[in-house]
Amino acid sequence: MAGQASRMVRTGFPGFPAAGMQFFRSLARNNRREWFQPRKQIYDEQVKAPMMELVTALNAEMMRFAPNYVAEPAKAIYRLYRDTRFSKDKTPYKTHIAAIFPRRGLVKHEGAGLYFSVSAKEIEVAGGVYMPGPDALLAIRTHLAERHEEFTRVIETRKLRALMGNLQGEQLSRIPKGFPCDHPAADLLRYKQWLFYVMLDPALATTPKLLAEIRKRFEAMMPFLELLNEPLVRAAKRPKIGFESGPAYNDFR
Repeated sequence: MAGQASRMVRTGFPGFPAAGMQFFRSLARNNRREWFQPRKQIYDEQVKAPMMELVTALNAEMMRFAPNYVAEPAKAIYRLYRDTRFSKDKTPYKTHIAAIFPRRGLVKHEGAGLYFSVSAKEIEVAGGVYMPGPDALLAIRTHLAERHEEFTRVIETRKLRALMGNLQGEQLSRIPKGFPCDHPAADLLRYKQWLFYVMLDPALATTPKLLAEIRKRFEAMMPFLELLNEPLVRAAKRPKIGFESGPAYNDFR
């Protein structure tokens, strides 16, 4: 019992401080460098430090069911600063904090990974492949054409549907070139991205329940992610063969 209690302490997370969520609410109203700079310490202490703690706790949980997706916290967490070069919105800061857990052995953002973000307004949990490069996209489609029955069983499992809803992602209007129009997996092959994502009650952010709510959704998505990544991992092990990287899941959010 003592050993179990010790493990619970190590992997626990008390939730974000209320001051961290208040910081995001204030930032949304004052998204300017001159407002942020004097308050950067608040962000570091009330948002970034707890996020590092949460990712560390998730990593400890994921060692049990997703060891190949464990990510160093400093590399997993996205920067707060927005890339405004190609955006009409020039506000410099994001009003959420996010982390990504890519599949080890693949170039970051190349294959299917896990993701979550926390803000004062919403909590998002997601998994899948967002914008694969052309070679990776073809490899996934070819794989799904052969394993579509297994993939369909995975995405229709009761646990996954209950926790993450239905498969999401942009689709072509027609089946892609190279696949027969009457292919039994035509609907799956028309996808350009394969995703599950769900929004949770933002009130969870400041509670100890947040860790478990993210963890159980990550665990439910693992068979789905592993099927998507299987051809990419196999190809990555071959000498001098790789895939073009697509943008990060959150780059366009």
